[in-house]
Amino acid sequence: MSRVLYKTKADRIADAAIYTLLALFGLLTLFPLYFVFVMSITPYSEVLRNGGFVIFPSAFTWEAFDAVFSSKTVPQALKVTVTVTVAGTFLNLLVTTMLAYPVSKKYVPGRNAVLMAIVFTMLFSGGLIPLYLVVRATGLINTIWALIIPGLVSTFNMLIMKTYFENLPAEVEEAAKVDGCGDIQTWVRIVLPLSTPIMATLGLFYGVGHWNAYFAGIMYLNDKSLYPIQVVLRNMIQTPNVSQELAIANPLTLAALPPETIKMATVVVAIIPVLVIYPFLQRYFVKGMLLGAIKG
Repeated sequence: MSRVLYKTKADRIADAAIYTLLALFGLLTLFPLYFVFVMSITPYSEVLRNGGFVIFPSAFTWEAFDAVFSSKTVPQALKVTVTVTVAGTFLNLLVTTMLAYPVSKKYVPGRNAVLMAIVFTMLFSGGLIPLYLVVRATGLINTIWALIIPGLVSTFNMLIMKTYFENLPAEVEEAAKVDGCGDIQTWVRIVLPLSTPIMATLGLFYGVGHWNAYFAGIMYLNDKSLYPIQVVLRNMIQTPNVSQELAIANPLTLAALPPETIKMATVVVAIIPVLVIYPFLQRYFVKGMLLGAIKG
């Protein structure tokens, strides 16, 4: 029979202290997001009245979001970012799985040499200038592919997926081969369906990386119509003339709005998609990381 464990008074006090600290830490973590959102919907008059710091606004307005979405820059940047995130994540997962699956098999000739070469790239890199020269020589400068191809495979993610493949039951693949499946059929019909947790986890890593990337856009893009949302946001923060950066046809629409409110609204637009998608993938997150990082 199982015994019921009763907590002492000291245990309850310790639990209360731990939960209090965790709650305070959670509030401190969420406060910047809350402040950004509040500032984006607070009327200009109230912002001025409170010295630019508002926690509980007395009124709400969506004028900042109207200005952001009526511009030419932000909708185009969102379109570019969504395209790069979707296409880039798909190609990342495709190439990563195609590389991780063969090197997870010990009978593949040259497996150790390939693994050493892959790990070497994680420890040592050619540097920023050689990378730019390679991207320019391949004709990717000022194209959307410059935001996808240079980071097509993450060595760290590939090693996690390799370990996950090594943990899959060998009997399942052997049964598929007995039924007449080749290596590619086994990979497509057996391995990939069993790899949903790790695919979701690494897809989240790749997707968030693409969505938040801005340095590649600064390095490789000159055409403003190809700028992702993070580059647009960076340029907005660095320039005092927000209306010019947003390319709004009628700058008078910003006359009643402070530049900081426009910037806050753009930040909210940039972070909401990730916050919306993450809860749907969270159930795969811990499972995928544990199965991919621990070899049984």
